[in-house]
Amino acid sequence: MAVDVYAADEQEERAVDLDRWAGLARSVLEDRRVPGEVEVSLLFVDEPSIAALNEQFLGRKGPTDVLAFPIEDEPLPAGRSPDSGGIGPGADAEVEPLTLLGDVVICPAVAARNAMEHGVTMDDELALLVVHGLLHLLGMDHETDQEAEAMEHLERELLARHHEGGGSP
Repeated sequence: MAVDVYAADEQEERAVDLDRWAGLARSVLEDRRVPGEVEVSLLFVDEPSIAALNEQFLGRKGPTDVLAFPIEDEPLPAGRSPDSGGIGPGADAEVEPLTLLGDVVICPAVAARNAMEHGVTMDDELALLVVHGLLHLLGMDHETDQEAEAMEHLERELLARHHEGGGSP
């Protein structure tokens, strides 16, 4: 399994260590044993950008801390382009399909306010948001109390294993 995490910082309010958060995302996805080649994007944006996405896609006004945009399609078929008629001569017959999980969009400015409110460090809050967004991409949700409890439990486990701040947020 290979995990590719693309991280971009599209805001200027807070310094973001892209390598650190991409590494956390990679560790979490490897821990969850997502099969095949996996690709995900982490985007750090400002409040106006996340507010626009929040309204456009969820119909909610104002900025939020994290949004996840899973890609709903089936994995891309293995094979040659353009006809996908086979792997071609000399190619490895064990080609794993590419799984495009989607995008996790995080607003560091909102995360900073949440960290102060929750009495945690900014790093702990960002770690929680990265893990939370990834779990959404993997199909978890928190619409019911039971779903929320299961998701929060797994977040704590993953943070304890993969984030130096542990499962405190």
